Amino acid sequence: MIDSHCHLDFEQFDPDRDQVLSRCKQIGIDKIIIPGTQVSRWQAQVDLCASDDSLFFALGIHPYFVDSANISDLTKLDEMLMLYKKQVVALGEIGLDFHLPEAGHQKQQDFFIAQLELADKYQIPVILHHRKSHNETLRLLKQKRFSQGGVVHAFSGSVQEAKAYIDMGFMLGVGGTITYSRAQKTRETFKQIPLEVLVLETDAPDMPLNGRQGQRNSPEFLGEIAQQLAELKEIGIGEVIKQTRANSVQLFGLT
Repeated sequence: MIDSHCHLDFEQFDPDRDQVLSRCKQIGIDKIIIPGTQVSRWQAQVDLCASDDSLFFALGIHPYFVDSANISDLTKLDEMLMLYKKQVVALGEIGLDFHLPEAGHQKQQDFFIAQLELADKYQIPVILHHRKSHNETLRLLKQKRFSQGGVVHAFSGSVQEAKAYIDMGFMLGVGGTITYSRAQKTRETFKQIPLEVLVLETDAPDMPLNGRQGQRNSPEFLGEIAQQLAELKEIGIGEVIKQTRANSVQLFGLT
């Protein structure tokens, strides 16, 4: 299995990161994508991934950190993408989070556009963060004629919204949200959307699964998301694992 979105570099994993990785490998999770969030963490991500061949990194400025970012961070991102262009698998985690104060929305959009341009420059997919922002995200992707594709991380939304991203070459990230029965719209969407455009993710240490609220999430729990997706789609878990793995390999150019 491949966890297409896990912040394994975060400090919550500092006490037992090696043990978590060891347990992952024992249960068949053999590749993990670590998305970027802010300039101060990029080098640590690169170093962590260099230490274990099951780890892969993306680089980017998360909308949570755009408020404190400046133009020099975009220059640094360009430099890092050039330096590590053979290793970096995507640009992200980038996007729009309109749950954050409205005063910062324009800057978020400016940084989103700038990072889409870098993804075009280096011809790599993006990892998209969205929150209360589907319409604006889709508008900017269309405005930029963005053609590198990527994944809509932690997708939650309608079938119509899902298809709009898929039509633009994006896959959808399936995470712990589907383990909650109250997430009816998202569960129904994943029930209808073809397996061929879905990838599995935990977003660990965040987004704990149902029954583990308040606990650290972990890539070790990826199989539970696969099982839930299999039940939703009324297919075997083996089929889910095989196809989502192939999707991640294709999307990120993994070997």
